Amino acid sequence: MADANNLTHFDEKGHVHMVDVGEKTVTRRRAVTEGWIVMQPETLAMIKQGDHKKGDVLSVARIAGIMAAKKTAELIPLCHPLMLTRVTVDMEIEEATNSIRCEVSAETAERTGVEMEALTGLQVALLTIYDMCKAVDRGMEIKDVRLIHKSGGKSGEWNRET
Repeated sequence: MADANNLTHFDEKGHVHMVDVGEKTVTRRRAVTEGWIVMQPETLAMIKQGDHKKGDVLSVARIAGIMAAKKTAELIPLCHPLMLTRVTVDMEIEEATNSIRCEVSAETAERTGVEMEALTGLQVALLTIYDMCKAVDRGMEIKDVRLIHKSGGKSGEWNRET
């Protein structure tokens, strides 16, 4: 369990605050996240064939993910606004599991990391797929959302063990 004294968004009195990053060094930072949305085979086929009456589901989800990453500081109260230098949203249809794997990468040259931007972009991309397809498949499931890589800053590089 995390020790409250080590949580950076709390001061020595236990009050919530925005972390002061003013003295941190500006470094190139990158975060990569992944997650899946599982659905009925018919829903996946509709997306793959581009037969959805609302349009190209994956293109709309990709744009939504990029937009969300850029708005993270407006959504997560203690996140610093960052100037993102790059956001990518890649999706891969996995027919064997009736799912779509989404990977979001966010990059910046800043004083704090971009994990939250990559996670926010990922979740919104997956939620957009859900929103566009819920009329035909309310049982879709978003799962296994996680950080798989981060680099830059004082803590350096971190990779999820496979």
